[in-house]
Amino acid sequence: MVEDGGEEEAEGESESGEEPAAVAVPPLQRCNGFLPGKEAEDGERPSPASGEERAEAEAMLAAGGGRPETRLSRRRLAVLAVFSCYSLVNAFQWIQYSILSNVFASFYGVSFTQIDWLSIVYMVAYVPLILPATWLLDTRGLRLTALLGAGLNGLGAWLKCASLAPDRYPLTLAAQTVCAVAQVFILGLPSRIASVWFGPTEVSTACAVAVLGNQLGTAIGFLLPPVLVPNTPDDVDLMAHNISIMFYGTAIVSTLLFFLTGVVFEEKPKYPPSHSQAVLQTMPPEDYSYKQSIINLFRNIPFVLLLISYGIMTGAFYSVSTLLNQMIVTHYKGEEVNAGRIGLTLVVAGMVGSIICGLWLDYTKTYKQTTLIVYILSFIGMLVFTFTLDLGYLIVVFVTGGVLGFFMTGYLPLGFEFAVEITYPESEGTSSGLLNASAQIFGIVFTLVQGKLTTDYGPLAGNLFLCAWIFVGIILTALIKSDLRRHNVNSGIMNLDAKAVSGDS
Repeated sequence: MVEDGGEEEAEGESESGEEPAAVAVPPLQRCNGFLPGKEAEDGERPSPASGEERAEAEAMLAAGGGRPETRLSRRRLAVLAVFSCYSLVNAFQWIQYSILSNVFASFYGVSFTQIDWLSIVYMVAYVPLILPATWLLDTRGLRLTALLGAGLNGLGAWLKCASLAPDRYPLTLAAQTVCAVAQVFILGLPSRIASVWFGPTEVSTACAVAVLGNQLGTAIGFLLPPVLVPNTPDDVDLMAHNISIMFYGTAIVSTLLFFLTGVVFEEKPKYPPSHSQAVLQTMPPEDYSYKQSIINLFRNIPFVLLLISYGIMTGAFYSVSTLLNQMIVTHYKGEEVNAGRIGLTLVVAGMVGSIICGLWLDYTKTYKQTTLIVYILSFIGMLVFTFTLDLGYLIVVFVTGGVLGFFMTGYLPLGFEFAVEITYPESEGTSSGLLNASAQIFGIVFTLVQGKLTTDYGPLAGNLFLCAWIFVGIILTALIKSDLRRHNVNSGIMNLDAKAVSGDS
């Protein structure tokens, strides 16, 4: 069977991997007017749905006479691959300055704090732009948002190529700011791509793979720049030549990925991949209110708790990544290359953790339990890293950094997927965008405070500061009430209470 535009559907596939025929939606009487999971938690008998609620549910299930057809498209794998690649390049551009902070400080003749701002600008740009970006995603769609992210990523990379002179720090800061704006149109997409293109038995894994692309970019950013740009303080021309190789290579790759994005990305597949997506697609667009969606999210107490705890964990990761070079060089002089390798170990271990957590969620649907356990293990890993950093053995730092990375970066897709579950049917892009905004805010504060503590008192003080905040995050995560709304819809229990509707509906 061939889709519009020539896309070939995966015949014989459905959301469960079985028959592609129409899948029956459970009978309407299972729609009890309660939020999914509420009856089980409160032990109350469901009150009958009102006539208005029943009519609304009938409208949701009307497609195909109550039997919407769900299928998986082969294109979903190409969409996921291209997104992961240009997300990779964006993350690479974020960390490429920080891991060479001493080299770029020497080249541009600026302070370490000014080099730190080349990383912090990613976080600063995100906060004011996230609401316009999520509005664009919800109103103009996935394809346009993806093209903006890939295009700005390439533009920033080419601007960096023009900043290859010691007196052009302002230009390289401007170029990094463009890349930071591109990030706004990238970080909120993993959960949207997973939900729109992937079935319920693979959605968490797909989200983990999408996040993994960003993590892999950070890993390459730790590994490759120290190799391409060795520290040659006595030969500025050679340093500029080496930096140009890195900048031009990044620009060429990001431009190619922009064109691939235009070819591969479509708004959505011809057939919805799951019942939850089928229900959302039956809702009239005029019933959607972006403002009301934001209000609904901030009224959702479990989401607010997750918003803060996710910001703490991810902000701590951003801070550690930004300041890793300074922490390592403080205790191990002249080990810039090994600092990059330790960062690589941290992120690669986190990539493994992300995939394992995604597979585990798809298999068990134990979102809160898994999130809490990973949070606790991240806290333990941070403590071990903190108190073993100055032992004088780099191999110990490699091991503790790997353990820390496995849990700390493995947490990232858990937060995205948990948020989608407890906020359905609100937009995945909006919930993910708010989570990332929280991460950027905490990342800015943590990086500035930890950087100051590290400079004045040493890495131990800065790391203990992060440990205290991660402990607070554990408490907040434990307080989250698990209400798996999307999973319950896919299981046949309708959610009629939490819709992003206009105020006069």
